[in-house]
Amino acid sequence: MLKRYFAALLLFACTFASAQTPSPDHWVAIRAGRLFDAKSEKLANNQVVLIHGDRITEVGPAERVKVPAGADVVDLSHATVLPGLIDAHTHVFGNGPDLEAQILRDSYQYRTLTALANAQKDMMAGFTTLRDLKTLGAMYSDVDLRNAIDHGIVQGPRMQVSTRGIQTTGGFIMNGYSDEVPLPTALQVVNSPWAAREAVRDQITHGADWIKLYAAYQFYFTDDGKMVIPPTFTAEEVNAIVDEAHRKGHKVSCHAFGGEGLHNCINAGVESIEHGVDLDDSAIKIMIQKGIYFVPTLYHYQLDREHDMKKYGGHSVAEVSERTFRKAVAQGVRIAFGSGAGPFPHGTQTKEFEYMVKFGMTPVQAIRAATSEAAQLMGWQDRVGSLEAGKFADVIAVSGDPTNDITELERVKFVMKGGQVYKNELK
Repeated sequence: MLKRYFAALLLFACTFASAQTPSPDHWVAIRAGRLFDAKSEKLANNQVVLIHGDRITEVGPAERVKVPAGADVVDLSHATVLPGLIDAHTHVFGNGPDLEAQILRDSYQYRTLTALANAQKDMMAGFTTLRDLKTLGAMYSDVDLRNAIDHGIVQGPRMQVSTRGIQTTGGFIMNGYSDEVPLPTALQVVNSPWAAREAVRDQITHGADWIKLYAAYQFYFTDDGKMVIPPTFTAEEVNAIVDEAHRKGHKVSCHAFGGEGLHNCINAGVESIEHGVDLDDSAIKIMIQKGIYFVPTLYHYQLDREHDMKKYGGHSVAEVSERTFRKAVAQGVRIAFGSGAGPFPHGTQTKEFEYMVKFGMTPVQAIRAATSEAAQLMGWQDRVGSLEAGKFADVIAVSGDPTNDITELERVKFVMKGGQVYKNELK
């Protein structure tokens, strides 16, 4: 079984490796029947995207853009062309719900190989950029994966990574094991402001782009359906993490469903709240004032709805997250697309779009959350998130109109990253 898995993984990796990185002098012209314009947020007809090497040089009407002699022409004249999608919350080192088994049984090397395969699955689904939020016990292996992709050693999406993540004692724990058995941890454990600063310094030294902290983890429901979410860190510890990261020019991501832990994060000035399933009105107000992003991971909790209903006496995280998301959209919180893929299969997270629209967004707002807004959150608005001159030639295409039917993004037919075509089912 293991041999078959590695054979399949090798074949998958070789499929990516067989594509050649475009020459800096190579020209490509994409003829787009419809093109999503990030500025007007409408579809423009009969457009051309001109690409030189790995960058876009011009975008405009076919009658205006001059295609150089000898350029390769990609015919997407019967499709809708969009910027490559961004998933701002993934776990490529996650391979299903049994995290404990992965941490206890699989080597860092094995998990890095599966992380590469997961990242490639995400890219084939249209996500040419990922923000990956911790290695789930695989230490700094995400830095190696990111660097290998950046150096062209392996093919995959652009990545920002957060290495180990930070928790307190009793935060993110393995359940069901004897207390007498020493167990590895999925996150770096700190229990004081100075230890927190040391962890931030350590992770940045080892290559972290982001610092990820778990300000709240455990929760329960009262009989009337209210979520109770105790904090993990003290406010002083959260302030130390955020201050140390910001002093070194790095952003902070906060895992928190709600409650005191979430408020500690927004008061400290983190850049994003992950999940945030129970945002109260005061949290929303401060997030809007400070421009803090909300990354909701709706689909993840919809998958767990029935399980939660049984576990929590008829209550579920899904129902709370739906109410919160509707309120956040209505009040104007900045929202970036993030799926939480890892506990559920990579490459299937486009289902998130359907729930974003079902719970209050327009299709255009959902597209923007996974393009220009996610790029802004990552600080990469100058390189990805829209099809404009000077940005990377990260391009996807679908057959229909996702501004009318968002589920079109569940059927991405064409994927290009940096001028290199990885998937084309529109030939």
